[in-house]
Amino acid sequence: MHKRLLSLVMVIAVVLVVAGCGSNNTNNSPAATDAGAAANNAAAANNGSEAAVGPVVLKDAKGEITLDKPAQKVVVLEWTFTEDIIALGMQPVGNADNEGYKVWVTGEAPLDDKVTDVGTRGEPNLETIAALQPDLIIANTDSHEAIYEQLKGIAPTLIFGLYPPEGQGDQYTMMEDTFKTIAAAVGKTAEGDKVLADLDAHYAEAKEKLAAAGKEGLNYVLTQAFSYQNAATMRLFTDNSLAVQTLDRIGLKNDWKPDTFEAYGFSTSTVEALPSVQDTNLIYIVQKDDDIFANELKDNSVWKGLNFVKEKRTFALDSATWVFGGPVSSKVIVDEVVKSLTK
Repeated sequence: MHKRLLSLVMVIAVVLVVAGCGSNNTNNSPAATDAGAAANNAAAANNGSEAAVGPVVLKDAKGEITLDKPAQKVVVLEWTFTEDIIALGMQPVGNADNEGYKVWVTGEAPLDDKVTDVGTRGEPNLETIAALQPDLIIANTDSHEAIYEQLKGIAPTLIFGLYPPEGQGDQYTMMEDTFKTIAAAVGKTAEGDKVLADLDAHYAEAKEKLAAAGKEGLNYVLTQAFSYQNAATMRLFTDNSLAVQTLDRIGLKNDWKPDTFEAYGFSTSTVEALPSVQDTNLIYIVQKDDDIFANELKDNSVWKGLNFVKEKRTFALDSATWVFGGPVSSKVIVDEVVKSLTK
């Protein structure tokens, strides 16, 4: 009797060892690619949180989508959503236009050099995306409607807008909602909630700094300025924009009020639009090699005659300040504005 029991125990032990070896062989098969290795890194980061492991039900611009489990191998086709993934402590396995991301999007959400470039945001390479074998693709309604069905044929696809239509909210609210959905999609809801809570705390600290400097409740106009066809051009940001909504949260008051709704959150104009708001403060972003205020407008009579120019109430932000991003970009916008106003 004892011999039979011992034999049974030995058989069970052998079966368990073989099963374990089989599982390891599956995870380390010769077919594994660089994308697979990147996904394993992402999985390790994901497993560090108390993430849900079952089906995940999500809503995007198309309606409802269900993932069998939280995604770990994510391809992202729009920089805002790439920033969101990085803010959650992950890296995508594929991203559209890596070099452009590194130039324009805040360095506080750095893209890893190992991330595969899948082409431009407007024309991503579907073959490259498919080769990465993603378990989720994140796309943008403005750029990817035409290839949406093809993307879905590769992997489950979340598609979001960035610019809500008139009467349907603002860019900041949409940014928050999208960020929360992406966090749920990758099993990082707790991490996402912490990012947003930390951001709210950051706003409170910024308000205190502005109050201490006597800049609490400051009125302003924000512009991203550049030359276009040899003309000094300005994007003047409106109340529905991410940037203005961000600055609302630290108590600043936007004075640019266009006559018509601007879907993208800014009016494109020239120096001739500024006399109507010359009693406010001008906050601006220019590129170092394209500073219209130091070049094209330096001797312009309209520019020189503006009250905020004569009274030196113009405040420059770092050229890398990105005003179309996610929570990390909003944090950087606030930091840059506080720094410029209080120095």
